[in-house]
Amino acid sequence: MTFVNPQDRRSRRLSVVSQLSVALALCCALAACNKEEPAQPTAAAPAATQAAPAVTAETAVSAKVSALTADQLREAARKAYAENRLYAPAEDNAVEYYLALRDKAPGDAAVSSALTDLLPMTVIATEQSVNREDFAEAQRLAALLEKADAQHPALARLKASIAAQQDASTKRAAQQQLTAEEEAKKKVELEKKRVEDQKKQQEDAARQLAAQQAATKQADDKAAADKAAADKAAADQRAADARAAEQRAAAARQAAAAPASADASDLRPLSMPPPRYPPEALRAGTSGEVQVEFTVGTDGSVTAARVVRSNPARIFDREAVNAVRKWRFQPIDAPVTTRRTIGFNPQS
Repeated sequence: MTFVNPQDRRSRRLSVVSQLSVALALCCALAACNKEEPAQPTAAAPAATQAAPAVTAETAVSAKVSALTADQLREAARKAYAENRLYAPAEDNAVEYYLALRDKAPGDAAVSSALTDLLPMTVIATEQSVNREDFAEAQRLAALLEKADAQHPALARLKASIAAQQDASTKRAAQQQLTAEEEAKKKVELEKKRVEDQKKQQEDAARQLAAQQAATKQADDKAAADKAAADKAAADQRAADARAAEQRAAAARQAAAAPASADASDLRPLSMPPPRYPPEALRAGTSGEVQVEFTVGTDGSVTAARVVRSNPARIFDREAVNAVRKWRFQPIDAPVTTRRTIGFNPQS
């Protein structure tokens, strides 16, 4: 026989109980909100509540589960327990598998122990189903509980709670249905008045708009002409500014590149470790390159480094600069500033 290790089972039990406690608190809060703001009634609600067939202890374990062999039930129960499918979904949960296995192996102590562990969680899940008015699920869980232990101390309370909540839900739906026609008539009357009022308001607004358009047309034409002239002047100024900025940038690039091309040939690398590939870019298969401008001091170490351009922007900048700062060259007579383009390829 293969079952869950008792220590593992206790750890998972504590984890699941904790999760169920949080879920129960949330369900209670939602139930309180639903009482303050009841949902709109639907005519089919009573029928839907009564349509669900009652599940009994005799039918709690489905025929599909009961048809499995003892070995199949042990493996299915172990897997469901490990994956926290403790009592749901129907026909694929640990409680059903263990109950069916108990029918086939009544004296198995491990099965009894597993059911003992699972029953408190089944009780909590039943209460949660009642609170959210999922009576079919509540009846299914109560039937599982009854089949597992017909004398369980919570069983009578749960059955009474299910019946009381079902009765209250049915009465509430019936009362809502009685007032639905009257409310519908009121809505029709209100809608008719709203349409009439809206039509009158639109007619008044249309007359006011026509008067405003006639009075302001001349002013609007003048304002449009003034705006066009101002826009043209602003566009001309922006174009002039852009040309001046481009000229300054070109001059700066020429000035920056001149010393690098003259002295870069003096550099003799000693150590040029490659950059680290950013994990996010590697997982995404992103490639690119970064051009870095750096200055090599007289001792051969990199004293300054900055990104000149990168493609794609900012993805590889940090790793490229970090790598360049670690480069070492043979000592030189005077500091040299140069540029290198570092490529990033996930296939390399």
